[in-house]
Amino acid sequence: MKMLPQWVASQSQSTSKKTQMFNRISSLLLVAAGLATSSLWAANNPFVGDWKLDSSKSTLSDQMKVQSLGGKKYAFDFGGGAEVIKVDGTDQPGVNGTTLSVSIEGPDAWRVTRHQNGHTLLVANWTLSRDGNSLTDDFRSFGQDGSPSNIKYVYKRTQRGTGFAGTWVSTDMKVNFAFVLKIRPYEEDGISIINSVSQLTRKMKLDGKYYPNVGASAAMITASSLRSVDEHTLELRDRKSDGKLYADQRLALTPDLKTLTMTPYSAARDQPRIFVFERQ
Repeated sequence: MKMLPQWVASQSQSTSKKTQMFNRISSLLLVAAGLATSSLWAANNPFVGDWKLDSSKSTLSDQMKVQSLGGKKYAFDFGGGAEVIKVDGTDQPGVNGTTLSVSIEGPDAWRVTRHQNGHTLLVANWTLSRDGNSLTDDFRSFGQDGSPSNIKYVYKRTQRGTGFAGTWVSTDMKVNFAFVLKIRPYEEDGISIINSVSQLTRKMKLDGKYYPNVGASAAMITASSLRSVDEHTLELRDRKSDGKLYADQRLALTPDLKTLTMTPYSAARDQPRIFVFERQ
């Protein structure tokens, strides 16, 4: 077989080496550009920051259902599905690996407690009004370090019932603690949302896929997804351990980027909540 002249072969090898070097430099430039773009996105992401709840501008509603099943047995639905237990003060299996207990503290007083793995998640003291149409809930939740948060609810009965049994709706919540959302960059094109009250941490990319959550409330809200609607609007979806939707929420920034409004609609709730946060 006829061979190429030596100078042609030498020129061909030189061209090949230059091509390889060009390809390597191009690849490095593309990687650097990608890192720069990611850093720029993180630095310019308008959602990143600390956001503190302004309860005076928020609509903080809540709904719960209590159904009497006869004797001391009741079905409780706090938005995560019905939990059937006896009202006898003992810990009994609840939703998402927790235990629930309800004890009778007086003629018109119940105490509700939830535990998980030996940790007290919440304690709620219920008091029924004399006419039976109003229920006061002194609600305390506890972080992993034992730090408490307190909310005082006043519920109104929306359907006929006896005692604590009935459908209860609250539009009057007194928040006695600082509620802060900490939003941080996550990997190249995602964000993490840390709830200072529930200590739930969501780490998600903006691709609409579900990512596992961590923290004290991850047993109830196991996974979350996030997608971008536009530059100042995100859609956040939370899923329960059984794969069903827990809440569908929209996060919207005002044009001046100083206020964040979160409007969640839960599949289990009839009353919408509107949380208004101010940038810190």
